[in-house]
Amino acid sequence: MIDVLEEIMNRKITLYALSTCTHCHNVGTLLEELLGPKGFTHIYVDRLSGDERNITMRALRTKNPEMSFPTTVIGDKVITGEKLDVIRKLVEEASPQK
Repeated sequence: MIDVLEEIMNRKITLYALSTCTHCHNVGTLLEELLGPKGFTHIYVDRLSGDERNITMRALRTKNPEMSFPTTVIGDKVITGEKLDVIRKLVEEASPQK
């Protein structure tokens, strides 16, 4: 169980979302436009159960103690809410130059 938590914590870009949340959907759409569907980890917390949900919630709590949605983690930066301009800027800064 610790290995799974460590793996979640080490992902470069992760979106913690709820499947029914419009703001979460908008952030997910932006990340897909910028990175493609495999360029980030998209976790619908409300679709998890059991240990998987508990581990994910523990990982989220370490990044965002309020556990609000959406929570986007880009490297060591944590963005709560639908702050599309901030997310776009951080993704562009984190992406390798082409």
